[in-house]
Amino acid sequence: MINIIGRNILRLIFLVLLQVLILNEIRLFDEINPYLYLLFILLLPFETPKWALLIMGFALGLTIDVFSNSLGLHTSATVLVAYLRQFILQVFAPRDGYETGTFPRAYYYGFGWFTKYVVLLILIHQSVLYFLEAYSFENAFETLRLIVIGTIFTTILVVMSQLFMYRR
Repeated sequence: MINIIGRNILRLIFLVLLQVLILNEIRLFDEINPYLYLLFILLLPFETPKWALLIMGFALGLTIDVFSNSLGLHTSATVLVAYLRQFILQVFAPRDGYETGTFPRAYYYGFGWFTKYVVLLILIHQSVLYFLEAYSFENAFETLRLIVIGTIFTTILVVMSQLFMYRR
């Protein structure tokens, strides 16, 4: 248990530093940032209580907002992802449920399962983030384009992280 908590604290620190020092400086098509910090919420243990997910989502989003000067955009999007995570996990649950001691990772449930789970939550995050940033539906098609490109780019990075960094 303490090992899992320690690993998650280190993951949080690493992902926040990676996001604010490196990834926030990357601009795909001069408009899109990859948001790899979402990995923290996505990879938490299945048994994480919803209240803890919400608090961690709030703290993570607020931290990114402070360093990005984005006035609560990341906080809103990340709290919604944290709130919907358990529901999405139930939707994609294997017939026999999740095995005890496993985590939401491609290693345990395959890249197909992991990709579906990740795409949906990243799409929700990107939608909230970009529509709040636009603050209107005036340029809805442009906002949808940004959402799609951002979702694809972030999903590629998240799935690649499973190939390179995470093992059992």
